Amino acid sequence: MIKKLSIFGSDFIGVYVKSFKDMAFIPKNLNDDIEKVIQDTLKVETKRIIINNFSLIGTMIAFNSNGIVVSGLSGPEDFQGIDLDGRNILFLKDRLNAVGNNIITNDKTAVIHPSFTESSEKAIEDTLGVEVIKSTIAGVKTVGAVAVLNDKGMLVSPESSEDEIQKLKDLFGVNVNTGTANFGSYYIGASIITNSSGILVGNATTSIEIGRIDDTLS
Repeated sequence: MIKKLSIFGSDFIGVYVKSFKDMAFIPKNLNDDIEKVIQDTLKVETKRIIINNFSLIGTMIAFNSNGIVVSGLSGPEDFQGIDLDGRNILFLKDRLNAVGNNIITNDKTAVIHPSFTESSEKAIEDTLGVEVIKSTIAGVKTVGAVAVLNDKGMLVSPESSEDEIQKLKDLFGVNVNTGTANFGSYYIGASIITNSSGILVGNATTSIEIGRIDDTLS
């Protein structure tokens, strides 16, 4: 299932929400109707949180079935009373605090911003329980902003080289295609929310883009 959506009047919906197979983190002040669309499309349980008084949850979190990496701007108090389904949680103290933009992961691999410290790299590896690779995507260090991933495929910026695409296929174990969203935006991670059950795209996404997204992620 694929649906169009805007959040707080923005088509860059991925900056507000982060999802995985069974769970999605959403802003505390999100409209109930929008929450219902997310739940129904992605077949997830939603968790309302706020981080350092910001609603940009998608930029602050990266997670998989094993663990959750959260910006160091957050702390345990932001997750008090929230069932994380047994996942590890790491509040990452690093100058690269927009971890949702700087990490992209599934249950096999995580690709992270090349400038993370060695100690941060090790902490991310331990928390997510996967191999961690420092790399760029399409020459961009904020890997989570220019790519989106689920168990069925990965969509990356059209600036990605054939060598990069092949490397990502090998690392994540899924088919990888290039594409855009929101009427030509290369910032796919900021424009799409997805998991293995569904896809949400920004309202500005064209029918041609939706076809490419659907072919790759469904």
